[in-house]
Amino acid sequence: MSRVVRMNGMGEWLTGRLRVLRDDLWTTRAAPLPSFVWLRRLPHVHVILVAVGVTLGGVDQIADEYHQGTNYGLLCAAAQGGAVALALWRPVPAWWLSMTVTVVVAMGTRSQLLSGQAEPHASWPWGGAGLIAHAMVLLLLSLRVPTRASVAALGLTALVTYVMEGLIGAANYGPTGPVAVIVFAAVVLVGSSLRGRREARKQLVEQTGITAEERARRTVLEERNRIARELHDVVAHHMSVISIQAQVAPHLVENPSEELKENLVGIRKNALEALAELRRVLGVLRSENPEDPYGLGAAGTGAAPDTPQPTLDRLDALMENTRAAGLDVVATVEGEAPVYPPGVQLSAYRIVQEALSNALRHAPGSQVRVEVTHHGHGLYLEVVNSRPCAPVPSSPGAGHGLLGMRERAVMLGGHVSARPTLHGGFAVSAFLPRDGAATPRDDSDARPASRSGEDSADPATPEGLELVFPDDMDDKDDVDAVYDAGGPPPTGEGTP
Repeated sequence: MSRVVRMNGMGEWLTGRLRVLRDDLWTTRAAPLPSFVWLRRLPHVHVILVAVGVTLGGVDQIADEYHQGTNYGLLCAAAQGGAVALALWRPVPAWWLSMTVTVVVAMGTRSQLLSGQAEPHASWPWGGAGLIAHAMVLLLLSLRVPTRASVAALGLTALVTYVMEGLIGAANYGPTGPVAVIVFAAVVLVGSSLRGRREARKQLVEQTGITAEERARRTVLEERNRIARELHDVVAHHMSVISIQAQVAPHLVENPSEELKENLVGIRKNALEALAELRRVLGVLRSENPEDPYGLGAAGTGAAPDTPQPTLDRLDALMENTRAAGLDVVATVEGEAPVYPPGVQLSAYRIVQEALSNALRHAPGSQVRVEVTHHGHGLYLEVVNSRPCAPVPSSPGAGHGLLGMRERAVMLGGHVSARPTLHGGFAVSAFLPRDGAATPRDDSDARPASRSGEDSADPATPEGLELVFPDDMDDKDDVDAVYDAGGPPPTGEGTP
C-alpha cells in the first residue's frame, strides 16, 4: 500500500513539474528587455545587425559548405536571423524557431554528408551561424525568464544535440555538439546570473525604501509619544485635580445650596468627560493610524482635523458603506438609547467599524450580523460574520485592530471579546458602561445574552460575554490552538 502511495506521489510531482515546464516554454507572451545599464547601451539595432550577420553567414554555409542550394540556404538562414530579432520581444517563441531551423538544416545536411555531396569535415550538427544565433537567443531568453525555464531550454537543446549527433549521426563531418553545449551552458549561466543580480538589486532598492519609510514612521511615532506623555503629565493631572476638588468641595461648605451642588456635579462630570476624551486622544497619538483600505472613514484617512467625531447615529451610514463594499450586513437594535457620553459613542462606532473592516478583509462575501443592545448598565455590541465564501490569503500586519478595540473598551471601563465561531466565522462582542466608567454588577438588571453561545466569566460584563484575548493566554501555542480550531484569522489580525 505504501509503495502505491509513493508511486502516486511521484506521479503527481512529475505531472506538476511537466505542467510548470509547459507553462514556461509553451507560450508566446512578450517579455521586455531588463533594465541593465549595459543593455541600455545595446540598442535594438545592434541585435538586428547580429541577425543580419547570422543570415548572411548562414546562407554562405548552407549553400557553399553543405551544398543545399542558395534559395534553401537563404530561407533557413533568414529564419535563424529572424529568431535572433524575435528574441528581443518574445524570447520563448524565438527559441523554438531557432531549434526547429537547426534540426531542419542538420537533417538536410546529414543527407548531403551521407551521399558525399557536402564538403568533407563540415561542421555538424551545429554550423557556425546557427551556433551564434542560438547562443544569442538563449542569452536574451535567460535574461528575462525564470532560471528554471532557462535551464529547461538548455536541457532540451542539449538533448536534441545528443539525439542528432550521438544517436542519429552522420558520416565524414566535424562534430560540434560538445562545443555547442558548452557555449550554450556558459551563455545561460551568464544570463541567469545577470538576471539574478538585477532581481537582487531590485529587492535591495525596495527594502531600502521600506526601511526609510519605517524610519520616518518611527520618528513620527516617537514625537507623538513624546507629545502624549506631556499631555498626560500636565493636562491629565490638572483635570484629575479638578474632578477631585469638585467632588470634595460640597463637604467643605456648611449647608451648601442645591444650585452649588449641581454646579459642582456638572464641573466634576465635565472634568471626567474631558479626561476620558484626553485618554482617547492619547491613544490616537500612540497608535500608527494607517489608511483604511475600505473607505469606512477610520482615523488616518486624510479627513480634515475639524471633522465631527462619529457617533451611534452614523452606524447606519457605516453599514451602508460596508454593504456597498460587498458584505451582506443585517443590523438589529434593542432597547431605548439613552444619552451616552461622546467617548462611549465614538468608541462604539470605532469598534463596529473595525469589526466590519476586518470582516471585509478576512471574510469577503460573508454574511454579517450587527447587534446593538441598550440596557441598564450600558451599551452591548456584537458583530458576527459567517464563513468566507472562498479561502482568503493571510493579510500582512501586526494585529493592532484587536488591541485597539480592547483599549477603547478598557479606557471606558468596558470589555471586548473576539473569537472564532463553531461554523467557521468570527464574533466580536463589546460592552461599554453607560457613563464611560465601570459599574458594580446588579443582578436585578436584565442583561443581553450573546448569540454566539459563550458564557460570562467576568462579573462586570453582561451574561453570555466571555473575555478572551491572545495576551491572556500562557503562550503563543495557546493562541494558535484557538485560532487553528477551524475559524478564519482573528479579527484585528493584519489590521492596524
